[in-house]
Amino acid sequence: MKILVINSGSSSLKFQVIDMETEEVLARGVCERIGIDGIFTYKTGSGISFKEQVTMENHTQAVHVLLDTLIDPEKGVIKDFSEIDVIGHRLVHGGEKFTGSVVITDEVIEAMTECNDLAPLHNPANLIGVDACRRLMPDTLMVGVFDTAFNQTMEPKAFLYGLPYRYYEKYKIRRYGFHGISHKYVSQRAAEFMHQDLRRVKTIVCHLGNGASICAVKYGKVVDNSMGFTPLEGLVMGTRSGDVDPGALEFLAKKENLDLPQIMKILNQESGVLGISKNLSSDFRELKDAEIKYNEKASLAREIFAYKVAKYVGSYAAAMNGVDNIVFTAGVGENDSDIREEICSYLEFLGIHIDEVKNRESAEAIKISDGMSKVNVLVIRTNEELEIARQAAEVARRVQG
Repeated sequence: MKILVINSGSSSLKFQVIDMETEEVLARGVCERIGIDGIFTYKTGSGISFKEQVTMENHTQAVHVLLDTLIDPEKGVIKDFSEIDVIGHRLVHGGEKFTGSVVITDEVIEAMTECNDLAPLHNPANLIGVDACRRLMPDTLMVGVFDTAFNQTMEPKAFLYGLPYRYYEKYKIRRYGFHGISHKYVSQRAAEFMHQDLRRVKTIVCHLGNGASICAVKYGKVVDNSMGFTPLEGLVMGTRSGDVDPGALEFLAKKENLDLPQIMKILNQESGVLGISKNLSSDFRELKDAEIKYNEKASLAREIFAYKVAKYVGSYAAAMNGVDNIVFTAGVGENDSDIREEICSYLEFLGIHIDEVKNRESAEAIKISDGMSKVNVLVIRTNEELEIARQAAEVARRVQG
């Protein structure tokens, strides 16, 4: 079974073709700056690689470009479109309507459209990618894999806010949690790597990138997730503020004469480590370089980030009444050993001891805690595309009997 994985954004479209017999990536790439000047990047498992400017006025043309490349006699990895058995789409927000992956139908699209208010930047873009694929490959089975679905096992005590209950009833204002595809893949990979029974293990996944979230997974099910109604809540991130007292926002609005859209722009685009570092950078690598050169604000931004992560990890250990695995993943989590070490320095009360040599190594999956540690500390490379393909394949097998 060959699966085409699509991750569609407002002006971009990432893709992979995966052979599910071996889980080998046959080809991958991204269509960027759709509707602007169009840049197409493509790479195959056999070593073909290029980046070129291609006219892509809309997502339908972008899908056309990638499909034509996939069947190209010299560059392609399939002979014709019939070799693609399933298209798996990453869909960000399914609200409470979707607790798992589903075949994409008109009814599913309608239900997802109703969730657009919950993810106005992501859902419409995802649906544009779905529509483009349906136009060009109408007979191919399409499966939607939701980023929020894995988090739907949270109980009301975890997902409800301290707001009047009527707002949950009327508008479904609650914690949804995000990065669910990554959290599911990483928590399962951790159990596999440690030869554990997923149904008997408590894992905290730290998905730390420009967008960051912590997820508590108890016996294979999500107990809590640091992101909330939107991806804005939770940790200090690249440009997002994370948790802020709403009263401070009212105070700021009055002092600076700001309206709500201006406040939201500050929270989403001007805050986080970018704001704390006085606009130096939202890139943790650049902040690290600046910290080495004794830039106090860069150092402060990284220190605050590590502190917030440790606080959430500690609280989630309490929420699960213990923890077996703490796993770092995503860009910062996988590559920034200093951040990992600083976070773990707050967690010695859990009996955590880090092997400094292992913490500097790099691998697809590695245990960085030493033999004395009471909790396993791991670094695992996330693979959202593979998780999407796996879930899409599972749905396809169920549909096909």
